Amino acid sequence: MGYKVVVAGATGNVGREMLNILAEREFPVDEIVALASRKSLGTEVSFGDKTLKTKDLDTFDFAGWDMALFAIGSDATKIYAPRAAKAGCVVIDNSSLYRYDPDVPLIVPEVNADAIMGYSKKNIIANPNCSTAQMVVALKPLHDRATIKRVVVSTYQSVSGAGKSGLDELWDQTKSIYNPTDSKPPRTFTKQIAFNVIPHIDVFLDDGSTKEEWKMVAETKKIIDTKIKVTATCVRVPVFVGHSEAINIEFEEFLDEDEARDILREAPGVMVIDKREDGGYITPVECVGDFATFISRIRQDSTIDNGLNLWCVSDNLRKGAALNAVQIAEVLGQRVLKKG
Repeated sequence: MGYKVVVAGATGNVGREMLNILAEREFPVDEIVALASRKSLGTEVSFGDKTLKTKDLDTFDFAGWDMALFAIGSDATKIYAPRAAKAGCVVIDNSSLYRYDPDVPLIVPEVNADAIMGYSKKNIIANPNCSTAQMVVALKPLHDRATIKRVVVSTYQSVSGAGKSGLDELWDQTKSIYNPTDSKPPRTFTKQIAFNVIPHIDVFLDDGSTKEEWKMVAETKKIIDTKIKVTATCVRVPVFVGHSEAINIEFEEFLDEDEARDILREAPGVMVIDKREDGGYITPVECVGDFATFISRIRQDSTIDNGLNLWCVSDNLRKGAALNAVQIAEVLGQRVLKKG
């Protein structure tokens, strides 16, 4: 006996990836429905070897459905998530709407799966920001061993984090660089993204940080430990898929780089590729389509007591969004609903 599963926002990048991963991981589905807005009604999407026609999110009745994976943005989620939750369908939400709600668990299954039992307060579970998700997978096993005091992270985030319009803008601008008569001014991004990097993701806050940077701080504290201090600089780079992060960690106790490497090799969801030679590390191009969070360049930071540096790369459409949502669904099934 399997689950009745809803995927809302099924025509977007993340929604399509959710359907792909549900099929790839052979999630126990009895029945599945793909929902979209009216303008995308009837669009065909793939689920394994099946083709699904999208149905109207606005008129859909969630009663009798076990879980709904949402990839529709905060504004639409505000309308439809409470509707689904009230009908008894557990919502796994990819937007930022509920991440900071104390009554909604924020889950990365490799890190804090036990927190899922808090879902019942609102019948909603939140999926973290893509840049946070991969970072906490790397941090948690190290925190368990030596207690993290402070994290300084710089991100190198791909344009797919901004959706299809971000992908299109990089593609179109890159072509236009070689064709001077075909200028493509910025639309999705604030400056030219082709052959450039932009130190600005999401809106600016009063303290000079951006919302993306604030998310990494707040979510890391909620998922791992409120005592951890985090400072982030988030940068958009001309890469189609795959987020990278340079992470500097300060611990309460000394942690040798070799022990850290061994800990990470055994950690769930982590793949260590760390050879001190040309090409002995992972770049975003190599992580696309993979489930793992890749760690490279693990080394001592001699400028502080108990410091380590590492390089962290992951497919942001997978671990940063769709994969994590499906993993939450798996935990929900195994620990709570117990049908599959």
